[in-house]
Amino acid sequence: MSLPKAELHLHIEGTLEPELAFELATRNGLTLPYANTEELREAYRFEDLQSFLNLYYELMAVLRTERDCEDLANEYLERAAAQGVRHAEIFFDPQAHTSRGLELGTVVEGLWRALGDSESRHGVSTRLIMCFLRDESAESALATLEAAKPYLDRITGVGLDSAEVGHPPAKFREVYETAAALGLRRVAHAGEEGPPEYITEALDVLGVERVDHGLRCVEDPELVERLVRERVPLTLCPLSNVRLRTVDTLADHPLPAMLDAGLMCTVHSDDPAYFGGYAGDNFDAVRGTLGLSEERLRELARNSFLASFLEDDEELRARYLAEVEAYEFR
Repeated sequence: MSLPKAELHLHIEGTLEPELAFELATRNGLTLPYANTEELREAYRFEDLQSFLNLYYELMAVLRTERDCEDLANEYLERAAAQGVRHAEIFFDPQAHTSRGLELGTVVEGLWRALGDSESRHGVSTRLIMCFLRDESAESALATLEAAKPYLDRITGVGLDSAEVGHPPAKFREVYETAAALGLRRVAHAGEEGPPEYITEALDVLGVERVDHGLRCVEDPELVERLVRERVPLTLCPLSNVRLRTVDTLADHPLPAMLDAGLMCTVHSDDPAYFGGYAGDNFDAVRGTLGLSEERLRELARNSFLASFLEDDEELRARYLAEVEAYEFR
């Protein structure tokens, strides 16, 4: 679906398609433990978040150079633009790269070679958000933030991702306080596999401005009321939720009820190479399976631009919102 939209929940490492993984492995003299792309695609079947993360980190080894990171980002941006993405706020995981010997600058500079001219090349404006791995220590997160200081002219905000259960947001209070003092925007994954209390912690302890996922807020009516009252955006990822068994089937997804409750929901692709769909595919899926009306779809797109970190360019935001209103469904 080419409805204009902003992609706010997208892990750039999660856009690594099997074909590019083999291409980069060959370029860098590496051998993947899979015979071909078809065998690798078969491995993209997950029982839960951790089983996905195991493969996700394994394949990341093919990213070795600035050129690799640039190619990865350009492939995503080309696909996203074809599916109506007009603005993308892209996550990346510094610790997953530095822990295997890559310099942080290699990753940032490589990504920026694609993001820096994305608007002219792909018609997609971009922001870059640095995520901390929550199953690593708070000290490691602080060290990563310190190492990122030379690149903060290209990094808009910080996020929190990876294995959620057992790693509450409060663990990262200090790093988020430091990030806020540096003027960085703040988001965090909460309420995907973790309990609703993690969403509350992310808001109250980390001061997040958006909640990534937030699906399990529906288990706490008082939390739902607060999220509605405070207009806190939730970056939902329906196809990801199904693939990681957070919901059994797409038909079981609570998105329609969440919209009916007045929650500021948005729809995104998370790790599309692994979860079977990019941004437009997710919109197609919720339209077809959940029966969302054209006005509901327009609301999701409108919300995505309202929730984006475009305060430095309100004219651009207004232009994108006008495109949403002018869009004709087919």
